[in-house]
Amino acid sequence: MTRRELVRRMAPYPEFYRAVWLACLEIKPGETRPYKWLAQRIGRPRAARAVALALKRNPFAPFVPCHRVVRSDGGLGGYSGPGGTAAKRRMLRAEARRAR
Repeated sequence: MTRRELVRRMAPYPEFYRAVWLACLEIKPGETRPYKWLAQRIGRPRAARAVALALKRNPFAPFVPCHRVVRSDGGLGGYSGPGGTAAKRRMLRAEARRAR
């Protein structure tokens, strides 16, 4: 799916969610960023929990790579996709190996 098509499909969703999902696209494979980073990136520095909720409701995975977002302490946080946090861990490890 192209970025243009993705943006078009996001249109019915709340503006906040769209901002979070589009900012998430900036995280490169093999990298992670904390929820707080995304909140700051979209100009809502105190909205880390709302960012987590937007990512939980992400219908565009894996195109919007919400698995690359982790807790500020480095913990995985949650993952609502199939396989839960174990799947998130596997995806991050695989991306890190490919990014080398």
